[in-house]
Amino acid sequence: MQTISADTAWEQCLEIIKDNISYQKYKSWFEPINPVKLEDNTLTIQVPSQFWYEWLEEHYYKMLRSTLAKVLGKDGKLEYSIVLEKSDNEADTRSVQLPQQPMPPDKGQDINSYSEYNPGKIENPFVIPGIRKTKVDSNLNNNYVFDRYIEGDCNRLARSAAMAIAENPGSNSFNPFFIYGGTGLGKTHLIQSIGNKIKQTFNNELAVLYISSEGFTNEFVQAIRNNRASEFTMFYRQIDVLIVDDIQFFSDKEKTQEEFFHIFNALHQDGKQIILSSDRAPREIPDIEERLISRFGWGLSADLQLPEYETRYAILERKANDNGIDLSHDIFEFIAHNFKSNVRDLEGAIIKLLAHASLQHVDDIDLPMAKRVLKDMVQESKTQISIESIQEYVCDYFNIDTNKVREKTRKQEIVEARQIAMYLAKQFTDSSLKTIGLHFGGRDHSTVIHAISTVEERMQTSAKHERIVHELHQKIEVATL
Repeated sequence: MQTISADTAWEQCLEIIKDNISYQKYKSWFEPINPVKLEDNTLTIQVPSQFWYEWLEEHYYKMLRSTLAKVLGKDGKLEYSIVLEKSDNEADTRSVQLPQQPMPPDKGQDINSYSEYNPGKIENPFVIPGIRKTKVDSNLNNNYVFDRYIEGDCNRLARSAAMAIAENPGSNSFNPFFIYGGTGLGKTHLIQSIGNKIKQTFNNELAVLYISSEGFTNEFVQAIRNNRASEFTMFYRQIDVLIVDDIQFFSDKEKTQEEFFHIFNALHQDGKQIILSSDRAPREIPDIEERLISRFGWGLSADLQLPEYETRYAILERKANDNGIDLSHDIFEFIAHNFKSNVRDLEGAIIKLLAHASLQHVDDIDLPMAKRVLKDMVQESKTQISIESIQEYVCDYFNIDTNKVREKTRKQEIVEARQIAMYLAKQFTDSSLKTIGLHFGGRDHSTVIHAISTVEERMQTSAKHERIVHELHQKIEVATL
């Protein structure tokens, strides 16, 4: 009669296994296994999938055999209970029983022993006789580094997480790391920065690969066509840091999704780092299998927002400096206020100014020239700027509630903001004095006249007030171009 339970036997096995493999591999491959039963000196353990069973047999066969012999004796046997998956991706309560292979696998347990994968016509520039022995072409752009990625409120979480991943790939809670955001917000720059930082830190110790989702799909199709799908799979399962850009293009590609699902599982379970990008949140990507969406949520998802004014300004300064073009503060401000949709448009504006200066042999670019050159790129205002918009600009500048300038309060800072807003409303709108007064709490036209004259007098006698009005005038002016 058996003297120990299945739980006890497996716990004793785990104690031995812990001493023979890394902690990460132990956590990935052995901790999720559950003991099922121990009968006739045969220990049955339950593993999550057929792939899991095959991986254990291929990589840990000898260790499992020797461990079982120590715990149950030389006649001890191991059997696997494999949970099946339904076609609709839900777990099945059924399982299949498979014994441990009677003979060791032909391939050695070391990952280097995989046969050479040379994709041939597949557009993948790798020749890999054991991925750790040969340098992998990572496909990374060396210009995409953290030092050139401007941080702001719009991307702070994503950039901070990316830095943490680059310092400790695979051994962090941000796996997978899923970055999403609109076009031109810097997703590709950020995910490639991670890869470049890892290469710089770890040299050739880790295999890093950046690939677009379209490139991955094309390689997979070519591999199937050339009867090399298994080699394609083995190649990707050996990558240490896999970076896939624009994952939304996997939409409606069922076979590609299935292949990526298995590769994702293999990498994640072996503690490899996975980095993905998309133009939208995982749940918003259409025609993607639920099991993939679920796995995308295992780690950290971070979104990139539209850059705020200060970040846009900093990006422009960096881009101008990189291109050796000297621009004034007014030009940076003009561009930053008018190009708000994405970083790519900001860079495009600088490049266009640079091209114009070069072709026209212009040494100094001033604001009028910048406005003229970029006129076709600047979004035209759909309507004339409103009094309400002017109030918002002024109140934002003074950091006060917009409603305050419409109230009866006589606080000095409120009165000053109200008078400046009235002055600018007269400058930028065709509204009558009466109409302007009505927008400021029903004040009459004489109050508006007094406000305008007060502002004009202060501008003549106070450099501070002249500067304030000038800055606000500039902000509103560029918004109306």
